[in-house]
Amino acid sequence: MVATADVLIIGAGVVGASTALELARRGLDVLVLDKAGGAGMGSTSASSAVVRFNYSTWEGVAASWESKFRWEAWEEHLGYRDPAGLARFHRSGMVFLDVPIAPRERLIALFDRAGVPYETWDTATLAARVPGIDTGAYYPPKRVDSEEFFDDAPGRLGAVFMPDAGYVDDPRLAAANLAAAATHRGARFAYRRQVTAITRAGSVWRVDLAGEEPVEAPVVLNAAGPWSRTVNAMAGAGRDFTISVAPLRQEVHHVPAPAPLLASPHGVPSFADMDLGTYMRPETGGHLLVGGTEPDCDPLEWIDDPDAANPNPTLERFEAQVTRAARRFPDLSVPNRPKGIAGVYDVADDWTPIYDRTALPGFYVAIGTSGNQFKNAPIIGSPMDTLIDAVENGHDHDADPVHYTCPHTGHDLDLATFSRRRPVNTESSGTVMG
Repeated sequence: MVATADVLIIGAGVVGASTALELARRGLDVLVLDKAGGAGMGSTSASSAVVRFNYSTWEGVAASWESKFRWEAWEEHLGYRDPAGLARFHRSGMVFLDVPIAPRERLIALFDRAGVPYETWDTATLAARVPGIDTGAYYPPKRVDSEEFFDDAPGRLGAVFMPDAGYVDDPRLAAANLAAAATHRGARFAYRRQVTAITRAGSVWRVDLAGEEPVEAPVVLNAAGPWSRTVNAMAGAGRDFTISVAPLRQEVHHVPAPAPLLASPHGVPSFADMDLGTYMRPETGGHLLVGGTEPDCDPLEWIDDPDAANPNPTLERFEAQVTRAARRFPDLSVPNRPKGIAGVYDVADDWTPIYDRTALPGFYVAIGTSGNQFKNAPIIGSPMDTLIDAVENGHDHDADPVHYTCPHTGHDLDLATFSRRRPVNTESSGTVMG
């Protein structure tokens, strides 16, 4: 017997689960398929879950600022108290170190427009507020095994501080919370389901599953994360895309925080350090999570098959990223053995996601999100729901882009920013920071 739904979502990460919740709130029969054993077990679980507001686009800044209010009132946003517990937002602040590819003037202009609080720090203020930091300006990043990496700094840095930034303590649980809230509203989640084919007959999409009965729905949303390119290919979507997506293997490492930073009366904030090519955020137990910002000097690990990716952190990547962190914080020790997580991200050409319809009737995408969209998880489902509702009722989104109004801030999001047919975002830093 063929199962049916109003909307079929492929992928139960934070993107798919967030959209399922909003569609279910509208009264639609939603079925979510995922190849893993539960919500958020793909690229979501490898997220550093940093909540920040620095993006290269107005829509990115406005959406992240709107999302902050939903993270702060997470249970209220869910409308359901998950008996498995709730993910928590920790307000730690974030220090965005000056870097030429993301000039502070452009950043604070967007912050002023959105109403995001911030402080501008000169070098002396940065040194005073962050004990133990090396304020040297080293840009562009160099390979850690090169002599140039240890050259003296030719200049000094300032920073922009975002006091309301922070992180979510358990990204997988956040996705599970969204899935539980969606289930409470009537959505269905089917795990360990492997999609093998996607075809269209008349006005209905048919999705075939390995060892299971097929599923049919008039609307399908591809939110498959690093598998999204494969899902698009199955459906025949993507021929008119100007932006492509591809799977990228990433690592995030776990190290003890340096003593001077732990002793700071201001607490331990997160850091965006594209000057050296890394980012850091506080972790429980006096530790830091350390990730990379794709510096040009280091090769990126693009892969064909996300399932074949090495799931363990490697010594080479660990030493590169943690050594960069230790250059910024000389009291940070580099352990002998790597500790952390590895995952596969779904990355768009310009690190700006694609939230859009496709040229195929009833086939939508929420892709290219990994690495820099977890923080927007609370809001992603709302504009996707608005977009799907408008297009399914005859609106031509390509000719007249759908807009979404943020309820907390009143900000307008022009969803053309996330179009599959947009020009490449030349304002993007070309990194996970967007």
